[in-house]
Amino acid sequence: MALLEYENEIFLDCFHEDGLLIMAKGLGIERIFGAFLKLYCDEGSLVLVLNVSQNEEEFFLDSLKSSNVDPLPRVINSNCGTNERHDMYLEGGVLFITARILVVDMLVERIPIHLISGILVYRAHKVIDSCQEAFILRLYREKNKTGFIKAFSDHPHCFTSGFCQVERVMKSLFVRKLYLWPRFHASVIAFYEKHKIDVVELHLQMTDLMTSCQTALVDLIDACVKELKRSNAVLESEEISVEYALTRNFERAVRLQLDPVWHQLSSKTKQLVADLKTLTTILEYLTQYDCVNFYGLVNALKTNEKTFGSNAGWLFMESAENLFLHAKERLSAAEEPSKKKTRTTGSADGSRATVGADLITGMEECPKWSALKEVMEEIEADCRSSDQEFQSVRILIIAHDDRTCSQIKSYLCEGGQPLLKRLYEQNLAVKSASLQQQTSSATTEKKKLRNKKKANIPSSSPAEQTLTQMVADKDPAKAVAASDDAVVPPDVSPFEFIDRFKSAYRVNELPLTFLHPIRDTDDPTSLTRILYELKPRFVVLYDAEMAFVRQLEVFKACNPLQPIRIYFLMYTGSTEEQKYLTTLRKEKEAFEYLIKQKAVMVIPEEREGRMENDPELERNTAPANATVNTRKGGAELGISTVPQKIIVDLREFRSELPSLIHKRGIDIEPLTLEVGDYILTKDICVERKSVSDLIGSLNNGRLFSQSQAMCRTYKRPVLLIEFDANKPFSLQDKYPISKEMNNSDTVSRLVLLTIHFPRLRIIWCQSPFVTAELFQELKIGRDQPDTNDALAASGADLEKNIGRYNPGPYDLLLKMPGITSKNAFAIANHIENIAELSRLSPERLTELLGNSISANQLYDFLHKELQDQPSTSAVGQVVKQKPGRMPLKRLEKKR
Repeated sequence: MALLEYENEIFLDCFHEDGLLIMAKGLGIERIFGAFLKLYCDEGSLVLVLNVSQNEEEFFLDSLKSSNVDPLPRVINSNCGTNERHDMYLEGGVLFITARILVVDMLVERIPIHLISGILVYRAHKVIDSCQEAFILRLYREKNKTGFIKAFSDHPHCFTSGFCQVERVMKSLFVRKLYLWPRFHASVIAFYEKHKIDVVELHLQMTDLMTSCQTALVDLIDACVKELKRSNAVLESEEISVEYALTRNFERAVRLQLDPVWHQLSSKTKQLVADLKTLTTILEYLTQYDCVNFYGLVNALKTNEKTFGSNAGWLFMESAENLFLHAKERLSAAEEPSKKKTRTTGSADGSRATVGADLITGMEECPKWSALKEVMEEIEADCRSSDQEFQSVRILIIAHDDRTCSQIKSYLCEGGQPLLKRLYEQNLAVKSASLQQQTSSATTEKKKLRNKKKANIPSSSPAEQTLTQMVADKDPAKAVAASDDAVVPPDVSPFEFIDRFKSAYRVNELPLTFLHPIRDTDDPTSLTRILYELKPRFVVLYDAEMAFVRQLEVFKACNPLQPIRIYFLMYTGSTEEQKYLTTLRKEKEAFEYLIKQKAVMVIPEEREGRMENDPELERNTAPANATVNTRKGGAELGISTVPQKIIVDLREFRSELPSLIHKRGIDIEPLTLEVGDYILTKDICVERKSVSDLIGSLNNGRLFSQSQAMCRTYKRPVLLIEFDANKPFSLQDKYPISKEMNNSDTVSRLVLLTIHFPRLRIIWCQSPFVTAELFQELKIGRDQPDTNDALAASGADLEKNIGRYNPGPYDLLLKMPGITSKNAFAIANHIENIAELSRLSPERLTELLGNSISANQLYDFLHKELQDQPSTSAVGQVVKQKPGRMPLKRLEKKR
């Protein structure tokens, strides 16, 4: 795997000095990362790799294996035991490891941190100050001042949001250098000028009806965006526009801005957000799928009562009526000449030729279908004219998703009009029949629909599907099933999945033709894999993707002797073209912003954390609101020098709270706890819940068992509920709380929990930062937790004993002097009730408790003479108190 010229320059820059590398997407960051893996594959060094998914691990391992690298990197996951991991650390080499396992091994000193040669961080844009990767790097720099840290990312737009985002990421990574390599870098441009690729651009014109539908949809989106901005002044005007509404991340950007005030928004604003998603989905259907599927989705807006009644008003606009009219006209297109398409051969500055084609009579076909058919015929003719054997020719067609790939296969196998006719008969013909039946017997149909709603039976007919169900067909899990049922004809054999490329579909045997989707794939490296292993002679870009276009440039530069021709299909003047250009422009603006930030960025010398007593690595033990005392003279105040410690459950290392606790100067001891999540002191145990986890635990009864275990094990059990201050939530409806208890209500269940466990304290925290400070304050003046006691409380004996005793007598036993949660089981296992306990001798109590002091305290408490004080009942009668005869142990039912 030889690097290209500009890749060598990048590699040398990152090798000589640690830093953060940000490259343009598709420019080959996986090749740079693979070169570093190859360099450090030596048993004499120990290099850790973070933030790599399982598919990426397999991709890098296959790439290094093909380069005959020995030894290969190894993978450490949950299947590896503690002793096995320790041996792998000592053996050295490159190790792919998850962040949760590594942070635990670092805290328990299972891995020799001082022997680590360096750490490689992939997808560095996901590293923030409180994440596990930042925690690992901080632990690494505290004990290792000589090792390297190198970070890689190909998402420049992720570093532009927020205040000084790139500088904060670099601070978390402990690096000083920032390497920026956009596509417009001088070295990259000069290199690809020497290695131009053969491109045939087909600029297609949409039909008149498609253009009319697109115009109507854009007008509707513009109206919804204007209404949304008018109703909500908090929205940023730059990101909320029609141009950005065409991108994939528009809905997420709107939700992020509206989340802090989502509970204050009107139902109309929430409906506008949902309608924008619906309209952008319909707009994507227009250029992506056939006229039958497009009409089916549009018609659902008009025929579905729920969708028709809940829209924000745009459904009654003139543009909406035009959309319905033109979508129906596409099903009965008249015989007319189609628009011309412009064909550009060679490079971007090549010659142009104009070709015309007539539309087949009947339903309107996608213009890309006929263009693809012409491309396939041209490829076949070119192979025959050049005397190339079909067995050696491979064609790769890249489409948007699995559904598009399925339609392309069906079109190439059976033709356009037969495919559209079959789709119409399968979907819309059924709908027409059902509408006629509804007209003749409207009352009967309404009763059937009510029965279906009560029974929650999903309808399979498109006429009875809701818009949400039709849009859900675009999900990756449902797309394949939907495409197989609605597109693949019965007489066509099913797709033949390639063993090595699970996402690719084979169409023809000669020449060998493959279809591969851009989206809806579980493996993000599948496109790169099939490109380098298939090595196609022709590539047809049915749908444009910026990253894959650049991957083709890299592939051609790496294989200069491999002939390759690329056919680029795109609708001119369409939203598809606008999406592609917007993606390019947003990436360019992101790099320009980063270049300006790099020019004015001020980075201290100690940023890398290599200095002793580095302020970046200082663990602050003072509260966040503490004031600084500027008086230097006089006697210093006594400061506790006892090291603070918190025992943390291993499952809690998926959250960011352990990192924040450690940063506040508190040592963390990871253990597998069965009672509680955090042990702050000998008496304080904390069970941490998020709002969603709280509701789920209350519903399934798990929180009751956890609270019962904490109350019987620790004196001060705490239920900590964490929520995000920027994301509002509500545990009740807008109506007042009822005085009656309702088992299905969350608030009622919380009240019942507090009544049943009066010693349980509930604390609400608005962020992990507040929680970490709260833990520090709760530990002031209290003893540190004991590891042996925590393990004893987490043993199997507790689970076995916890349900054997009646809560009342057992709680009374725990309140007696000399009785603790550790020795209570020894007493409870040998007595029947409290009365029997009062008859035990001091010697017997000493034998059971194992401590004479505790035995004497308990004996004196039980036998101390007090003046009898008769109690008075509610009616004034004197009631003589009798000693408790309630059995301590629960009576087991005979089976």
